[in-house]
Amino acid sequence: MVTKLARKIAVAVVGVVLIIAGIIMLFVPGQGILTILLGLGVLATEFPWAHRMLRRFRIAAKRAWRRAKAWYHSRA
Repeated sequence: MVTKLARKIAVAVVGVVLIIAGIIMLFVPGQGILTILLGLGVLATEFPWAHRMLRRFRIAAKRAWRRAKAWYHSRA
């Protein structure tokens, strides 16, 4: 029981630190969006809400990619 709690706390701390670092990197040089997504990925290993948020991002990213490809091919 203690190890599950310790793991959950460790995952939460690492995930939140990555998300905060990613937000900071949006304003200074660095891979801000990638770091935020990495933090969400870490949090998604323990928290269902983070998993749902990451899934929504994946769906939106795929939709944007398909639209971008369609736009590019329509120009040719």
